[in-house]
Parts: sequence; structure tokens; C-alpha cells
Amino acid sequence: MSIESEMIHVEVVYALPDEQRVFTLVVNKSMTVEEIIVQSGVLALYPDIDLKKNKVGVFSRNVKLDATIHDKDRIEIYRPLLADPKEIRRKRAEQAKAAKEQ
Repeated sequence: MSIESEMIHVEVVYALPDEQRVFTLVVNKSMTVEEIIVQSGVLALYPDIDLKKNKVGVFSRNVKLDATIHDKDRIEIYRPLLADPKEIRRKRAEQAKAAKEQ
């Protein structure tokens, strides 16, 4: 097998409220998600990323750091939620109910 057949194209994406960073890489297909993230350089640019806390995914599906990926996959690093979506919906429903009662 040639070296080229062992390589795949991937993206590592990290989105902030005011910007989205996309790192395009060519990596060995045996590399794990964690190894690819480290190689991308995103951790050096954003030291607030903690792979022990931040979840990661491929095309919006959570994956473990030791997962391997396929050609043209997009690895996404997720920021922690600022608010629980369930709690927000509950509060909205309470507000709507209170508004109807008035």
C-alpha cells in the first residue's frame, strides 16, 4: 500500500460566539480523534479547550477521543452549554402560562 492510500482529509472545527475556526488537515487514517485535534493546533490557539471536559463529535454525533474517522469527516469540539435547554423551556412555559392567567 502506498503512503497516499493511508492518508485522509479531515477538518477540525471549533466555534465561538463570534467566530468559527476550521482547520483542514491531511492525516494518517489510523490516527484517533484526539491525535488529530492535537495535530491541528487548535489546543495551542485556544488553551481554554479541555478535552477531558469538552465533548467532541463528528458531524454532530458525539464520539470518544479514541475513535478513528473517515475521509472528509469533520471533527467538532463543543463548548459547554451556558444554560440547560430543558430548564429554559420550562421557564418559558411557566411565563406563557402566567401571561395567559393575567
